[in-house]
Amino acid sequence: MHPLAASILFHAIGATSAAFCYVPQRKVKNWSWQSYWLTQASFCWLLLPIIGAFLTVPNFWSVVQAAPRDAMLRTFLLGMAYGIGGTAFGIAIRYVGFSVTYATAIGISTVVGTTYAIVKGDTGLVNAGANIQAFLAKTGVAWVIIGIAVGIVGIVFCGTAGRWKERDLTPAAGRAAGKSKAFIGLILCVVAGVLSGVYSMALTEGAPIARLAESGAVGHTVLGVDATTFCNNAIYPFSNTGAFLTTAIYCLFLHFRHRTLGEVVALPEGGEKASLPVNWVMAILTGCLWYGQFFFYGFGHFFIMKVQGFEQACWAIHMILSILLGTLIGVGLKEWKGCRPRTHAMLALAVGLLIVGKLLLDYGNYLGTLAPK
Repeated sequence: MHPLAASILFHAIGATSAAFCYVPQRKVKNWSWQSYWLTQASFCWLLLPIIGAFLTVPNFWSVVQAAPRDAMLRTFLLGMAYGIGGTAFGIAIRYVGFSVTYATAIGISTVVGTTYAIVKGDTGLVNAGANIQAFLAKTGVAWVIIGIAVGIVGIVFCGTAGRWKERDLTPAAGRAAGKSKAFIGLILCVVAGVLSGVYSMALTEGAPIARLAESGAVGHTVLGVDATTFCNNAIYPFSNTGAFLTTAIYCLFLHFRHRTLGEVVALPEGGEKASLPVNWVMAILTGCLWYGQFFFYGFGHFFIMKVQGFEQACWAIHMILSILLGTLIGVGLKEWKGCRPRTHAMLALAVGLLIVGKLLLDYGNYLGTLAPK
């Protein structure tokens, strides 16, 4: 398979995993939010990144010992900031639903993460001007920029359609109370969007760690696959453990405040019928799906760099695909059932723009790979 086609495929798999990762939450019953969130975070931000790195990165501990300490620290600290954003994202879903949360948070994240990757470039923020010029000088850049812009417009339209949906489905008597709830949800979406973009910064800052892992993996295979393909897995133990730390602090605070820690081993009496094993399985599935999105994102980034495409646009590709698939999942879950025709029309327009934006990004990357090296 051509590296560009492989990149497109793996980004699509990662985005699919991202779009589905919070769906299992609907099956969790008789657990407080903090029980579910801390359980899934223990897998996606602590256990799986560490296990995945040791299983797929040859001599991972040697990579850790040789990696620049400043790169590891920056990646960890940015991951801590993302942990706050991930928590805000999870709470926002409860206030404004999947569609609005994905639209607002991912739209902001697309701008923040992609801009930072372009400005940072290969030589650091001190050479921001030169990095921007180098990006703009690449063949196909106009298509990439237009694709990102169209995708962002599509995300905005998704948010508009989501807002109309809430109006369509909320009884008039409940709209006054819903305004306060929607405002809180919107604030959480903004926080989640900005700090989700910070996770992209963490991956950008972790590039020296990935390069060390790649150089050490030359000549090795993992399950018959070239081990250099997994080099980005070396970043996640730093970015994701930072996210886990801030998440765990907040969840444990809620547990001690509401005395709910015991429900992770024994469901509280009363309430709706629930199953402790089901709750655990759904939380673990969430964690696996969340980790899976960046496991495959790393593959997509790796292959686009092999053909010198627009690796700075990888975050935008991931975000646009995530909002597209997340919106379609919302449709599948019947979140839009009963909406007025104009809401469905806006939703259709938004989905169309997201598809067009993604195709333009792919075309721009294709042109970039044809340029003389």
